[in-house]
Amino acid sequence: MKLAFRIKNIINLASNYRYHLSHKQQAYDILNNIESIKGKLDPKIIRLSDEYAKEVLGWRGYAPWLYVYGAMTESFKEGWIPDNYYGKVVVPAAQGDYGNVSNLKLLAKKLFGSDLFPDICYFVNGLWLSNRYEVLGEKVIKNILFNNSEVVVFKVDNSLQGRGVFFFDKTSFDTKIIQSLGNGVFQDYITQHQFFDELISNSVATLRITSILDDRGVASVRACYLRVGRNADTHVKSASQIRIPIDLASGELDAKGYLTNWLAIDKHPDTKVVFAGRKIPGFGKCISTVIELHKAVPYVRCIGWDVIIDRNNNVKLMEWNGRHNGITFTEATQGPCFADLGWEKIWRNSKIKTNPCK
Repeated sequence: MKLAFRIKNIINLASNYRYHLSHKQQAYDILNNIESIKGKLDPKIIRLSDEYAKEVLGWRGYAPWLYVYGAMTESFKEGWIPDNYYGKVVVPAAQGDYGNVSNLKLLAKKLFGSDLFPDICYFVNGLWLSNRYEVLGEKVIKNILFNNSEVVVFKVDNSLQGRGVFFFDKTSFDTKIIQSLGNGVFQDYITQHQFFDELISNSVATLRITSILDDRGVASVRACYLRVGRNADTHVKSASQIRIPIDLASGELDAKGYLTNWLAIDKHPDTKVVFAGRKIPGFGKCISTVIELHKAVPYVRCIGWDVIIDRNNNVKLMEWNGRHNGITFTEATQGPCFADLGWEKIWRNSKIKTNPCK
């Protein structure tokens, strides 16, 4: 038993080491990009970040993401949450295994009891299911899918960062292809509001909204940005996306958007549409919708929602992420977003070794 325990401990330490090393490399790559435009990070910000990481968060290894946030804002702000701290300390405490449910596409509509998810039907464990979870015959699937739509979207379970998303029309649809892809959901192809078409029309934009539920059970939105694709994209992908912060009070786009290398731009590089002065239509409805829906899963304390307004001014929910939803971009551009939640204290009671060197 002692040998098994030691082996398990070594495996956990190695896993932690790789995790934190990956985050360090990612943070330094972004920092180098920012410094190539703004110049070297102020040594005072480095010192404050190191001190905060060690004294408040428990380990200096959390500092690299604080450097990135500091480089973006040219300042240091107490309350920032580094992404590797979020993943290793906050997520296990605030989400646990319950957040993993968001990886299973079939459950969203049922879990939230909402028709705002544009689900048509599902393929799960060899079965074709309606959006009311009735078993369907394979021969009727094509008619159901294309009864009201010329194009449908298929998203496989555990799809992340725009991967695992496929588009089908009547000609290209084949049940054998779906069976080879695995479990997932078929959704209507959303016709987005003209506002988003003006930015770029060949892919559906996404409002990424982050909501939390505090210790009193009160849900609130802490951050939001718009994700738009490029000319070559059929849908928004993390590898090519443009992200534009949104003012939570007004719904207005920030004057600056950011490329995947975190460098700032003031207009879409393909369509040349300027970001400043543009206000998201139906933004208030989007915010109130996710706040209300978050109450249905209070045991998942932080959620990243993918939302859009369609051509008829209706809110559509593409998906939700209840596991490790990204916080780095919003912390850097809108943060600290979670400073009042006490997340910086969680590590003191955590069983997880946040320092891979011990």
